[in-house]
Amino acid sequence: MIRLIPSLPAAYVIARVVWPLPVPLALRLGLAGLLLVASQYHLWSRLSSGSVFAPEFPRPIVILFNWAFGAIALAAVMQLALDAVALISLALPGGGWAIPTAWRIAVASTAAGLSAVAVWQAVRVPPLKDVPVAIADLPPGLDGYTILHLTDLHISRLFPAAWARAVVARADALQADLIVVTGDFIDGSLEARRDDVAPLRALRARDGVWAVPGNHEYFFDHDSWMGHLAGLGIRVLANTHTILRRGGDALVLAGVTDRSAPATGHPGPDLDAALAGAPPGAPIVLLDHQPANAARAAARGVALQLSGHTHGGMIRGLDRLVARGNSGFVSGAYRVGAMRLYVSNGTGLWPGFALRLGRPSELTRITLRAAT
Repeated sequence: MIRLIPSLPAAYVIARVVWPLPVPLALRLGLAGLLLVASQYHLWSRLSSGSVFAPEFPRPIVILFNWAFGAIALAAVMQLALDAVALISLALPGGGWAIPTAWRIAVASTAAGLSAVAVWQAVRVPPLKDVPVAIADLPPGLDGYTILHLTDLHISRLFPAAWARAVVARADALQADLIVVTGDFIDGSLEARRDDVAPLRALRARDGVWAVPGNHEYFFDHDSWMGHLAGLGIRVLANTHTILRRGGDALVLAGVTDRSAPATGHPGPDLDAALAGAPPGAPIVLLDHQPANAARAAARGVALQLSGHTHGGMIRGLDRLVARGNSGFVSGAYRVGAMRLYVSNGTGLWPGFALRLGRPSELTRITLRAAT
């Protein structure tokens, strides 16, 4: 029942930090037990809800688990670095350095502090990030057009109704021309999250609120969620497009389903279907939860793709690993051929690993500008 792999970092910290402590055996055993319990966070999440993606504990418990889980992971990496230094010292004159227990305690304390900062950065209401995007042949009526990009809200016990209301209030205050959400609205069933997503009904923009599903929607009864979001006034673009106009100028807003959709028997992303019948010459903005297929979108003449999914890699250093699973795209703006791609760090975060260090959450205001 206990999951082995998450226990390994905890076991390493126990061996390197807890067991050498000059304290009574009972205290060391108690600390070791707490670390092992915290390392099984995802197991407890599955037992609480049936899904590792939706811990159904009170919010303070979810925050505490994330802090402890993050502290263990960071401490294990930092203790490993100390041991690597000691090992390298064997090759140096006068080497064979022993790492004092006090150093190990200091490093573990630093890891706990960094984890606290990382969780705070993850759960706050995101700040605004302004991103101007130059589009070739942008019609004059669309110069200065603003798109507020939300993604990866992961509304859950960690990001509940109060957080969603604060995000909506901040979003509406910006008075963007258009609001788009590139998936991963929720973690949990419709029954569990109905009240938490209710604030999304208040999202307002001149040209409406449009969205595509993310992979997490397919984990929790996709069809029910899509119907419910439509009832909140959020229009879902599933392999289709709409045309937004400013006077005589047109902007094509297209959206595709998520790459994970076929695994649950739903249609996968179909860019050809999404663009079928789009007016020629009109710039195309594509919503795609995952950025990995950006090259294909660029080849089809898309001017701007907006994506999420990666959470920006969450932690600097870890982002390089996340990029490898997403065709190299992980955070910020990219040029893919003639197309611009923007990958948001996300509005929220999966509650199973809610830590951010150097990859802050964001409300992203995209301003379209005519390329000079």
